[in-house]
Formats: sequence, structure tokens, C-alpha cells
Amino acid sequence: MRHFSFIMALAAACGSLCASAERVWTLQECIDYAIKNNITLKKTEAQIQMGDIDIADSKAAWLPTMSANLNESAMWRPLQESEVNYVNGGMSVASAKKTTESGSYGINAGWTVYNGKQRKMNIQNAELAKQISILSAEQQQDMLTEQIAQLYVQILYMEEALKVNERILAQDSAIWQRGVAFMENGKIAKASVLELEATVASGRYDVVNTRTQIAQAKLQLAQLLELPAGESIEVMGMEVADEMVRRPIPPYMEVYAKALNGRPEMESAQLSIEQAQLATKIAKAARIPTISLNAGVNDSHMTGAVNAFGKQLKNNLNATIGVGVTIPILDQKRVKHNVERAKINELTAQLDMADKQKNLYQSIEQYWLNATNSQQKYMASQSNVASREASYELLDEQFKVGLKNISDLLQSRQMLLMSKQTLLQDKYTTLLNRALLDFYEGKEIEL
Repeated sequence: MRHFSFIMALAAACGSLCASAERVWTLQECIDYAIKNNITLKKTEAQIQMGDIDIADSKAAWLPTMSANLNESAMWRPLQESEVNYVNGGMSVASAKKTTESGSYGINAGWTVYNGKQRKMNIQNAELAKQISILSAEQQQDMLTEQIAQLYVQILYMEEALKVNERILAQDSAIWQRGVAFMENGKIAKASVLELEATVASGRYDVVNTRTQIAQAKLQLAQLLELPAGESIEVMGMEVADEMVRRPIPPYMEVYAKALNGRPEMESAQLSIEQAQLATKIAKAARIPTISLNAGVNDSHMTGAVNAFGKQLKNNLNATIGVGVTIPILDQKRVKHNVERAKINELTAQLDMADKQKNLYQSIEQYWLNATNSQQKYMASQSNVASREASYELLDEQFKVGLKNISDLLQSRQMLLMSKQTLLQDKYTTLLNRALLDFYEGKEIEL
């Protein structure tokens, strides 16, 4: 019994140790794990593998075709009264039998010599399609990285905001308890104590609400990472140094110029234009004559003929070789319409390129504005928070000795809370948008 109790105690201790050793994720670990396990990215990788098959299929069009055929048949002529002439292997034979059996055997091959370079262009088209799929996967990775970074910074901001709310709540609780003591000594009215109590309740609500928002953000982050159901996630806290927030912000046109040459969506758009232009050439090539070679070896036999089976196979064995030229003349305007469709797709690809350039510029400019404005507000908020804290501490001391009423103290408390929350928001907004600008320049996203 003692042995069993010891085992249970040891198991409980191990469980407690495992719970306390729950994994804490850094931003880079989150990104690496998501890229490896995200379902959308895995689907894109499957498309890349399909691209390899399409390339191999296009290259195989250069190979000749070959087929074998074997045919055995029987014919019954119940009303036949005399011999009937038949063609067997290109030779005329006569048979008086009412039932005859025949067979034919052959191997035929063909090879397209020239078809307006369509095979070559189809290979180029398949290779472009694969490159576009690879770039699409990179674009998905970039989008996923941005989403993870935004959620990660949001969690860091809210966790620090939670600490501020908890400190304010602790101060409010202490002031409320002091107010109760003042009321019992007749120094303040009960209404003022009730006002303090309402402030404490509001502080508790802020704490619970912030914790709920943190839990929701962590749930979204866990879903992006494709973590197993029920597995929670904790992010690595960090001390955001003042110099990190005050780092110089690069000009947005400089970031845009680098992004134009480095972002996968821009390279993909350029390749889509090339692919559309190639499709136009392929459509036009359908007007060019096709030259092909064909060859075959065939044999046959039939019953009722003069010669025996073996003799027939020997006499009927034949080989053929030929050259064929197919010249398109009238095709119900299919080629014309295909060329027109290809040109419209070409224009659409160019418009998509312009649209992506515009969206890229807008995103970078918005990140730059967010970073610049938040950085300036952050530097202004620092002095504001310092003055609000000094004012609140002074009013708190004056309230203790009865020189200030409860309304003045609560108003100062509200102003301090707002200024601290603003400072936190400006700090993390600057940090996130500055990191995203670096990311658009082609650097690793870091906080």
C-alpha cells in the first residue's frame, strides 16, 4: 500500500513538473512550425509536385507513339452457294466455306516531326506554371508570417496591458479600503466609498476582459500553427527597450523599390505575364502545318484459302512507312478565337501586375505611416505618462490627508490609465510595423 502511494505521489509530481515546463514559443519558432505544418501550405506543395508531372508530360510529347493490334473474327454465310473472293493481306483469295475465320496483327508507330514549335512552348509553359506554384507557396508563407507576427505582438501588448490593469486594480483596491476606513471615521461620505467600489469593479472587468482577449488571440495563433486540438500556446515575453522603438524608420519608397524586386507576388505576376504571352504564341502556332512520320508492320490470315496458316502469314507480312502533312484550312474560326482569348488573358495578366504593384505600395505606405505616427506618439506619451504618474501620486498623498476629494483622485487615475494604455499601444504598434517594413525589404522578421 505504501509502495502504491509512493508511485501515485511520484506520478503527481511528474505531472506537475510537466505542466510547469509547458513550452514557451518564440516568434521564429511559431513561424517555423507553421510553415512546416500549415495545411494550406501543404496543399500548395502538392501543386508544385503536380507541376513536375506536367513538365514530364510536356517533354514526353517529343517521344514517338506505338501501338499493337490483334484482331480475330469469324464470319458465317448460311446461304452461300459458290466460292466468294476475299482480300486477305492485300491479296485476293477465294473460299467456298460458309464459315470462315480471319485474323490480323500489326504494330504501328508515329512521330510528329514538326508542329509549329508547340511542344517546345508547352514545355516552357509547364516550367513557368511550376515556378508560379513555387512563388505562390512563398507568398502563402509570407502572408502566414505576417499574420503570426501580428498575433504575436498583439499578445505581447495585451499581456503587458494586463499587468498595468492589475497594478491599477491593486491601487484601486487599496484606495477603496482606505476610503472605507475614512467613512467609518466620518471623514468621507458613503457615496464616495460607493464610487470607489464601482471603480474597483470596473478595474476587475478590465482585467477579465483583457485576459479573455489574450485567450482569444492565443487560440487564433494556435490555429494558425495547426497545433493539435486542446494544446495551448504560451509566447515568450520580451523587454522592449526604448532604443528598439526609437530606431530610424526607412523611407517607404526605398522599401517599395526593394519589395518590387524581392516579393514573390511581384515575381509571380511577371511570370504570369510571360505565361500569357506564351499562350498567345501557342494559339497562333495552331495555324502552322503539322508534319509527321508513320510506320507499321502488319500481317493476317484467314481460313478457307488455298495456302495454309503459316504460308499466309509469310505471304501477307508487310511493312509501311510514310510522311503525313496536315494543313489547317477551315476550323470554324477556332484558332482565331483562341488567339483572341489568349490576348485578353495577356491584358488581364498585365492588369493584375499593376493591381499588385498598387496593393504593395499601399501596404508599405500604411505600415510606414503606422510606424512613423506611433513612434512620434510614443515619444510624446513617455513624458505624458511620467507627468500623469507624478500627478496621481501627489493627489493620492493629498487624498490621504483630506486635501483632495475622491472625484479629483478618480479623474487623475483615469487619465493615468489612459496614458499608460496609449503608451503601450504606440510602443507595440511601432515595433510591429517597423518589423513588417524590414520584412518587406527582404529581411527576416524580428522583434
